[in-house]
Amino acid sequence: MIIDIITIFPEFFDTFLSTSIIKRAIQEKQVEIRLHQIRDYSHNKHRNIDDTPYGGGVGMLMTFPPFYDVIKKLRTEDSLVIYLSPQGKLFKQSIAKKLAKKSHLILLCGHYEGIDARVESLIDMELSIGDYVLTGGEIPAMIVADAVTRLLPGVIHEDSSEEDSLQNGWLKFPQYTKPETYEGHTVPPLLLSGHHQKIADWRKEQQIRRTYTKRPDLIRSIKMDEEEKAILTRIKAEKKQK
Repeated sequence: MIIDIITIFPEFFDTFLSTSIIKRAIQEKQVEIRLHQIRDYSHNKHRNIDDTPYGGGVGMLMTFPPFYDVIKKLRTEDSLVIYLSPQGKLFKQSIAKKLAKKSHLILLCGHYEGIDARVESLIDMELSIGDYVLTGGEIPAMIVADAVTRLLPGVIHEDSSEEDSLQNGWLKFPQYTKPETYEGHTVPPLLLSGHHQKIADWRKEQQIRRTYTKRPDLIRSIKMDEEEKAILTRIKAEKKQK
């Protein structure tokens, strides 16, 4: 996969690209992440890429021509152009899974009051990482790139990614490691039993219990099987009795 990131602050990504899983994925050529300085496409001798909005208003707006030119240069038949904006569709794990099947992503990082609205005629998708406003699109671009890269074949162990929170709708079950006991805090005895089926059953219930307790809003979009429905019904009944 190739991920092109269009930004006025390419240095913002230095640490992101040189650490942890992203660094390894780049070294092993599972992903190529390319940074593009939007100022290089400026039509202004001072390399300015912002101007005052027509109709008045506070702040500055990123101009259209640089984005038109860079998208025209980078885009191919396989490209998906994504504008990172608080007005976009909420980015979720389900979207990350779909994007991971693409071969080329182009991520546009806005700044100031955003990008001239004509850019919307050039994009395929507008994504938001949450209902709040950030200084620019660089952090959202890193989030999207990270979430997508770790789903690419071979980047992390497939079994590990399948157990992640939200991968199948549910939050992840609680996990523990050594020591078994510390200052009176102990690991659930079942996890030390070696009984794999009972552990699997416990983890399934904990996924449902955690999701119902912490993120009940997620449950509406989960396609549950009969076992999961029965577990959820029991958990709800327990809550009512308390």
